[in-house]
Amino acid sequence: MTTLPTGSIPGYVEIMAIPLIDSHAHLTFDLFDTDRDEVLHRAQNEGVERIITIGTELTSSRAAVDLAEKHQMIYASAGVHPHAVDDFDDSDWEALSTLWAHPRVCAVGETGLDYYYDYGDRARQRLLFRRHLEAAAEVGLPVVVHIRDAFDDAFELMADVGLPSGGVVHCFTGGPAACERALALGMYVSLSGIVTFKNAKALRSAVPIIPADRVLVETDAPYLAPIPNRGQRNEPGFVVHTARVVAELRGVSYEELCRTTRANTLRLFGLPST
Repeated sequence: MTTLPTGSIPGYVEIMAIPLIDSHAHLTFDLFDTDRDEVLHRAQNEGVERIITIGTELTSSRAAVDLAEKHQMIYASAGVHPHAVDDFDDSDWEALSTLWAHPRVCAVGETGLDYYYDYGDRARQRLLFRRHLEAAAEVGLPVVVHIRDAFDDAFELMADVGLPSGGVVHCFTGGPAACERALALGMYVSLSGIVTFKNAKALRSAVPIIPADRVLVETDAPYLAPIPNRGQRNEPGFVVHTARVVAELRGVSYEELCRTTRANTLRLFGLPST
């Protein structure tokens, strides 16, 4: 049991809780505009000590850094989501590079490939994904990777470019075979609220094969709220429900799962231990 740090949110009162990290959320999205501080209060009350808020294009990446500067419990990433590739101006790479050098930025991304919605031209998705991977190698940051219905192309690109500073397949939705391919590349695997859905059988069957030193948990808030909050706006405090199910599927205690995923998140993203 750990006393969570004060100073993150004005008026926060110290509580005793098992510390947990939400490794992927989108706190800059407008669904949090009316109650963002309250959301952070609730997360801390559930034992969530840190949150990585993820950039999906230049504007949200800048906003993520701004939010991380205001709250010590928040860190940021910067990148271009595959849905946003058609709107990204190549002249903005320099601005992204500036963000990657910021001390509160701990990752490149969210980047990757999404062939399910096809909101972005596939060739453009692959080009920008490759450029993110190359940039991550240059700046020495891990990569936050989104993959949907595009495992073959995504794994091929990552194998070709390499991941010298590591990476994570966030909101992993595949089965054991895709999981093994990610692990073979040295990646971490992050589990979202989808793992609490009983019909996610392939995903749930992959959970036990993830090595203890490669598993993370996340919310992907405001999306994909876990049971018992399914259908609601997701928020970082709900990650405790995902963690409990992951612990059950892995046959370990909730406390052990929290310790393990916290240590893994600190290691991957190079965050301070206190």
